[in-house]
Amino acid sequence: MSLTSELKLGLQAPICLTWELTYACNLACVHCLSSSGRRDPKELSTRQAIDLIDEMRALQVFYVNIGGGEPTIRPDFYQLIDYATTNDVGVKFSTNGSRIDSEVAARLSSMDYLDVQISLDGIDADTNDAVRGSGSHAMATRAMDALAAADFGPFKISIVVTRHNVDQLDDFAAMADHYGAILRVTRLRPSGRGADSWHDLRPTQDQQQQIYRWLLDKPDVLTGDSFFHLNALGEENLPGLNLCGAGRVVCLIDPVGDVYACPFVLHDHFKAGNVTSAGGFTSVWRDSDLFRELREPESEGACTSCGQYDACQGGCMAAKFFTGLPLDGPDPECVSGHGEVAIKAVNPTLLPQPTSNHSKPMPVALTTKR
Repeated sequence: MSLTSELKLGLQAPICLTWELTYACNLACVHCLSSSGRRDPKELSTRQAIDLIDEMRALQVFYVNIGGGEPTIRPDFYQLIDYATTNDVGVKFSTNGSRIDSEVAARLSSMDYLDVQISLDGIDADTNDAVRGSGSHAMATRAMDALAAADFGPFKISIVVTRHNVDQLDDFAAMADHYGAILRVTRLRPSGRGADSWHDLRPTQDQQQQIYRWLLDKPDVLTGDSFFHLNALGEENLPGLNLCGAGRVVCLIDPVGDVYACPFVLHDHFKAGNVTSAGGFTSVWRDSDLFRELREPESEGACTSCGQYDACQGGCMAAKFFTGLPLDGPDPECVSGHGEVAIKAVNPTLLPQPTSNHSKPMPVALTTKR
C-alpha cells in the first residue's frame, strides 16, 4: 500500500494539529479563515487548555500549530506555550507580530521547541495593508527585526498567495534570506471572510501556472501541502502530500474546543465533536462519525474522466464546499478549467455560510502595546 493510501485511512494521532486559542484579534484581515475579531466568552479555560495539552502529550502529538485570531492576545498565552514546550509538545504559533517587541523576542528566543511564524501578505505596505489592515506591514517588520536582533533563529514568514502578490514571490524569498528565515506560502481559501474576498484575490489561471513553476524552482519553500491541485499541470509533482488530509492527518480545535476536519472548513457540516465531551479529543479523533466517513474510500465523481485525477486528487475540499461545488467535483481552481465551468452553474444564493462570525462591527485601530 502506498503512503498516500495509508494516510487516507487516518492515523492514531494527527500529523498536523491546529489549535486556535482565541477569536480575539486586533486586525480584520479580509481573507481571515475564522472571521476573527471578537473573543468568544465560551473559549476554553486555562485549566481546560492545560488538560488538552496533557492529552496531546499522551497521544504523542509532536507539534501543535497555535493560531487565532491573534493568540498572543490571550492572557494565559505564555503560560500555555511554556507548559506545552516543557511537556514535550512542540509549538509553532502564527502571529501578526503586533505584540512582539525586543523584550518579547528575547523571551521567545530563550524557549526550546518553539517556532514563530509572522504573517505578511505583501512585500510593501500598499499590497499588504490592503489585505491585513493599515499599519500591519510596519508591525510585522518590527517583529521580524526584533526576532532577528534577539538571535531567535530561523523564524517563518508566512504568505497567503493572492493575485496581487504573486509577482512578489522572489522578493519574499529575498526577505527570508535577509532575516535567515524560512518562507512559507499557502493557498487562499474561500473560507470565513475569505468567502467574500476570494473572487477578487484568487490568482488567475496564468498566475496558477506561475506559482507552480516558482514552487518547483524553490523546493525549500514550505507550502503546508496546499497547492497539490497544481500537480495536474503534469510536469512533476510538488514536494509534499498530494491529498486532502482533512480528518485523516490534520484537524483543527477552535477556541471553544470544537474539533473540525481541517483549518479551512469551520462549518457545522465538518464539526466532529468537542474536546470537553466524554473521551476528550482522543475520542473525537479516533471515533467520530465524520472522521470515519472522511477516511472511507472516496468517489472520483465528476473528475473520473480526467486523466490528471491521480496527480491532483480532486483538489481542496474546503475550496469546493464554500464555492458551492460538490465534494466529489472539481476544485474551483482546477488548472484544466473544469472548476470555472462548474462555478458558473452554482446558484450564489445557496452558498454555504460560515457557522459563526466573530468579526468586529467597526474597524479597529492597530497597536503594538502589550
